Amino acid sequence: MAKLLGIDTGGTYTDAVLFSREEGVLATAKALTTKHDLSICVGEAIGSVLETLPDETEIELVSISTTLATNAVVEGQGSPVCLLLIGHDEKALDRAGLGVALGQDPVVFLNGGHDASGDEAAPLDLAAAKEAIEQYAPSVSAFAVAGLFAVRNPAHEVAVSELVQSLSGRPVTAAHQLASSLDAPRRALTAVLNARLIPQLQDLILSVQGLLSSRQIDAPLMIVKGDGSLVSAEVALQRPIETVLSGPAASTIGATHLAGQTDMLVVDIGGTTSDIAVLRNGRPLLSADGATIGGWKTMVQAIAVQTYGLGGDSELRLTRGQGLKLGPRRNIPISLLAKDFPAVLDVLDEQLASERLTDHAGLFAVRQRALDTTETAMSSSERNLWRALQDRPVALADLLSGSAMERPFQRLVDRGLAIVSGFTPSDAAHVLGRHEGWSQAAAETSACIYMRRAQALGITLPTDPRAFAELVTEAMVCASAELLVMASLSEKIPAAQPGKPDELGRHFLRQAIERKPDAARLPAENPIDFNLRLRLPVVAIGAPAANYYPEIAARLDAKITIPRHAEVCNAIGAVVSSVSQEVKATVTTPGEGRYRVHLVNRMAEFTSLDLALRFADEQAKDLAREAAISAGALNPEVQSSRQDTMVKDTGGRQIFVESRIDAVAIGRPSLA
Repeated sequence: MAKLLGIDTGGTYTDAVLFSREEGVLATAKALTTKHDLSICVGEAIGSVLETLPDETEIELVSISTTLATNAVVEGQGSPVCLLLIGHDEKALDRAGLGVALGQDPVVFLNGGHDASGDEAAPLDLAAAKEAIEQYAPSVSAFAVAGLFAVRNPAHEVAVSELVQSLSGRPVTAAHQLASSLDAPRRALTAVLNARLIPQLQDLILSVQGLLSSRQIDAPLMIVKGDGSLVSAEVALQRPIETVLSGPAASTIGATHLAGQTDMLVVDIGGTTSDIAVLRNGRPLLSADGATIGGWKTMVQAIAVQTYGLGGDSELRLTRGQGLKLGPRRNIPISLLAKDFPAVLDVLDEQLASERLTDHAGLFAVRQRALDTTETAMSSSERNLWRALQDRPVALADLLSGSAMERPFQRLVDRGLAIVSGFTPSDAAHVLGRHEGWSQAAAETSACIYMRRAQALGITLPTDPRAFAELVTEAMVCASAELLVMASLSEKIPAAQPGKPDELGRHFLRQAIERKPDAARLPAENPIDFNLRLRLPVVAIGAPAANYYPEIAARLDAKITIPRHAEVCNAIGAVVSSVSQEVKATVTTPGEGRYRVHLVNRMAEFTSLDLALRFADEQAKDLAREAAISAGALNPEVQSSRQDTMVKDTGGRQIFVESRIDAVAIGRPSLA
């Protein structure tokens, strides 16, 4: 009986599952995620489940899902990168949000690129590329390369990528390797996000590999991609963007395995995000035009998961005129920080006792992970802040004693190097006695500080910690219920988004979702009684699900199931998936009697359309099979499909324009 080890690393918890296909779940464990050193949390989680095995070498497959990439994109975090754009001008930055996504990261425009037929539009300026690489390599963690019409001819992207590796040794992402569509700015955006995520995924994979080696476990290591399929760790390191939505994809696969239903909504609520997917006939829907994460529309094929910055550890923001808001970023729950650093409670007590609260009272700064560049790449202010956080959390009021330090600190947060700790819904659960194990005293003191801060901002909030915690919990219930309503409508109304209904729609939505007032007051304040009934069954998973979804079920008149092992559903999904690789080929006609085959690795020309189509199909299937085997599949099965584009001329004759061939190879992962 083959033993499989599933691991899921999220923003708050790391889960492990020992699994066999014959008997199902054999053992489970959870550990708090330690982003500064992932080997700690992964080691604790897998150590707990492996205790049940007499011989750890029985493990024949290890598979990981993770929300680290998703969380980084949603929270706007990532390592610094340099984008090398070939054949583009500055107008490219105005499309697909590319310029906004780059932020302060450098971009270099190089002469070169190709036309729609794959012919060279201008010679590649390798000298300028060399100069840019040498200039920016010391201050960035990776490079992204995107060339004009590189999907029709990748030669310039390949040449610049090879130059990056030879001159700097930095990881490099070539856009044509990630997407085959012609939207160049979106391909560039996808490449930038991919390059930013390489260090984070590398940390996780190296941590797991080191732990497996120390335990003498010689089993294949796989990663869940955003479409729910598996890929070897080596391939995932080259294309980490494909693991965006890895966690949600694994949770969807796992929920299907646990719930045994065919049509349903799967909602996975974690510490940072809520991820909602629609399943029809037992299979998750795939995003037709690439996954949209945190507002960025990528070209990554993934399960059609809607990801929102709302979770048990969502930051609690107090804004004058807007009141209490949750998310989209994660904060470390103050009760958890005080458990690990008891001096935090003393600081909170001192802040609460002071006559005047500062703007940052109740908040602390913490190092989140190791530096991904040298300190010389930081400004002097960033360097001072980074060093101040070396040994322990620091009260934000002390760290940011002057307003000039706020922007440098925000840059550390944006890079994912530092994180804020404050009151979160998880702390509210501690105040209400629904969650135990951390510092309830810190949660209650922090609640009192927030109530005082709200009063100073003119925001009316309760004055009792329990009532305040109930208000935060109510905000989570309402926000989560709204997400479910909008997600259930997304098939029929693709534009449906949380926060976007018109005034009348929002009134009815609130009336249906929010806690009902006393019956005596109802007719005067709400002459129309409006209720919702969610007809699609919901499977809710994730550690905080039990805190919110029973109440959500009551308000939406919905059938909501929280299955057994729901808290480790992602780790289960990680070991019940298959390996799948897709390769696309395009056949075009640049002139009369000429046919070109555009592949991810080269371009070939024919004088016969039949020969070109046959060559494209054979090459696409061969490349898909090779990719699946490289990704860890055993004896993959390959299928291909073709879509032709034809037009009629003035005489009614059919004229060939283009053919697209899709080859897909699917197989079970190889076992040790």
